[in-house]
Amino acid sequence: MKHYTKEHEWVEIQDDMALVGITEHAADELGDITFIELPDTNTALEKSESFGVVESVKAASDLYSPIAGDVSEVNEALDDNPELVNEDAEGEGWIIKLSDFNTEDLEDLMDEAAYKEFIG
Repeated sequence: MKHYTKEHEWVEIQDDMALVGITEHAADELGDITFIELPDTNTALEKSESFGVVESVKAASDLYSPIAGDVSEVNEALDDNPELVNEDAEGEGWIIKLSDFNTEDLEDLMDEAAYKEFIG
C-alpha cells in the first residue's frame, strides 16, 4: 500500500525497503522531466528533508523524503532515462529506496483515497 505526502511524494514498504518516488499527478504537472538529481547512497534522511531535485521543461522542484531512513539505493536508470518518471511515476520511475526507515512516520501520511481527495 502506498502512502502520500502533500508535496506529492509517495512511499511504499516492500519487505525491508521503502520505495520513494513522486506521484503521477506531480509528474503530469511537471510535464516532460529532463533531469533528476539523485542523492548519494548511505545518506541518512530525516522526514521531510530534501534529497534531490526533479527538473522538467516547465519547472524544477525539490524532492522531500516522506519518512526518515537511510538511502540504500537510487534508481540509476533515471540518469539516462529521466522520462521514466513521466511514463511510470509510481512504478519503474521510483527514485530512491530507504532502509532502516521509521514506520511511525507513515502515520502522518495520506492513503490513496485521501490523496485523491487532496488533489481534487
